[in-house]
Amino acid sequence: MSELIFDTGAVATFSEEKYRKVNLYESHRLFCDVYCLLPGQSQHAHVHNDEDKIYHALTGTCDVQIGDATRPLPPGHTAIVPAGVEHAITNNSSGPATVLAVMAPHPRLRKE
Repeated sequence: MSELIFDTGAVATFSEEKYRKVNLYESHRLFCDVYCLLPGQSQHAHVHNDEDKIYHALTGTCDVQIGDATRPLPPGHTAIVPAGVEHAITNNSSGPATVLAVMAPHPRLRKE
């Protein structure tokens, strides 16, 4: 069995081109990634019709859009996005940010 305990600070990697997703775990039930965003980077607004998503800020502060509302997501805070709700995350701060993203069931690996 591969490692199931992670130092999220050690796995964070950033790219000048666009935000990065560092996968920690995935199964047909869920995925767990660390999103690494430099200032100005974002995951654009989108919808998952059948999956719930959780964003948990690890470092830095991002703005999270859930439906029509956009609010800051500082370290230690969690945002829950129900299935069918448009959402996005943007680093509007002056420093890098890392966010734990968990979604279930996993949309690409889910077995019908």
